[in-house]
Amino acid sequence: MRELFDEVAGQSPLDPEEAVRRATRTPQRKRFYTSAGIAAADGGFAVTLDGKPIRTPSGRQVVVPTSDIADAIAAEWSAQEETIDPLTMPLTRFANSVVQGVVDRVDAVADDVAMYLGTDLLFYRAGHPAALVAREAAHWDPFLYWAANELGAHFILVEGIVHVAQPEPAIRAARAAFPDDPWSVAALHVVTTLTGSALLALALFHGVRSADEIWAAAHVDEDWNIEKWGIDDEVAARSAARKVDFTAAVTILKALKP
Repeated sequence: MRELFDEVAGQSPLDPEEAVRRATRTPQRKRFYTSAGIAAADGGFAVTLDGKPIRTPSGRQVVVPTSDIADAIAAEWSAQEETIDPLTMPLTRFANSVVQGVVDRVDAVADDVAMYLGTDLLFYRAGHPAALVAREAAHWDPFLYWAANELGAHFILVEGIVHVAQPEPAIRAARAAFPDDPWSVAALHVVTTLTGSALLALALFHGVRSADEIWAAAHVDEDWNIEKWGIDDEVAARSAARKVDFTAAVTILKALKP
């Protein structure tokens, strides 16, 4: 059982691409339990396998903040058949990572997200062709307007990829709008690393746009290239795997802020 939890928790949603690589190298384990459920626990809800709460590799009991999240994690365990496939358990991976790697270092994880505000995807714009310039503006400008008008964070846009230092007051203003609970911060981190944009993650947290709109905004350039050149199977598989972790983070945020 410890090997299984090493396998599941080792695929941290804080590094989803490494998670996918590890999963493809790790043999699947046989299902060792009859049923999965949830139970009240100190500070929230525990997910149980045959009545025993699941724990991280370090021995910490996995306690989640809402029954909805606990039910969703239990459903992942219930859905496993003869073997357990961690790739089909994004919420379990997320929960293990929060309990083991975020709860005791919330500020550090939030600061890591804030670092993206210095090089956010939305700040670096194409100079041509005109159609791509217009598409980036249509998808990205609303988030910049929101940050300026609602957060008081005024960022600098640049054409091309040459780094431009962003104003510290803008970064501080956006950082002040971050959540402070470990589960929301972890979700913010996942969305940021998957999209390359802390602003998109922050806008998702504050309900500025839907999850589908956030995902589309994060892939403007990629989708443009696909339209022009097509997509191969490896790229499609990588994108699908990233979308799984993105959806898990969205599920967490929705459960915390219905």
